[in-house]
Amino acid sequence: MSFLKRNKIKLLTVLILITAICLGGCGQSGSKGGGEYTCTISISCATVLDNMDNLKKEKAEIIPDDGYFLKPTEVSFDEGESVFDVLLRTCKENKLHFEYVDTPLYNSAFIEGIGNLYQFDCGTASGWMYSVNDWFPNYGTSRYKLKDGDVVCVVYTCDLGADVGGDYAATPATAG
Repeated sequence: MSFLKRNKIKLLTVLILITAICLGGCGQSGSKGGGEYTCTISISCATVLDNMDNLKKEKAEIIPDDGYFLKPTEVSFDEGESVFDVLLRTCKENKLHFEYVDTPLYNSAFIEGIGNLYQFDCGTASGWMYSVNDWFPNYGTSRYKLKDGDVVCVVYTCDLGADVGGDYAATPATAG
């Protein structure tokens, strides 16, 4: 075999290996949120600070002084990912307790607790809600597909959303 032919085969082999490696991960988005899109996410229970009298006594020590479990943070995500996908991953990365239950009837996930703060821990009208770009969707986090630049706020309400701007009962219905 000639010197030139052997080098062509070696070069071709190296190119095939590089291509295989890159297809397996070089510059490609994976399930860890290394995507080309970003959003800002925060997790707040600041409303509890104004309702400490209603908070279960054993929960007082878990409430952050500033009300944030996670201050606004920019994170990457892949096309097609939902608020739930990003929330779950962000909580894992920040070692923040996150508990949910899958609700097949609604094809969605229901947030039970974040940072060990659960629904009803601060009264019968308390629990977790979320907004995207200051809008509170009336469906679960796993059904909301993110867009580049979205601002996601996961907030704890003590008054069925009235204290965080997500009171559905106070929102006038629109004809349509």
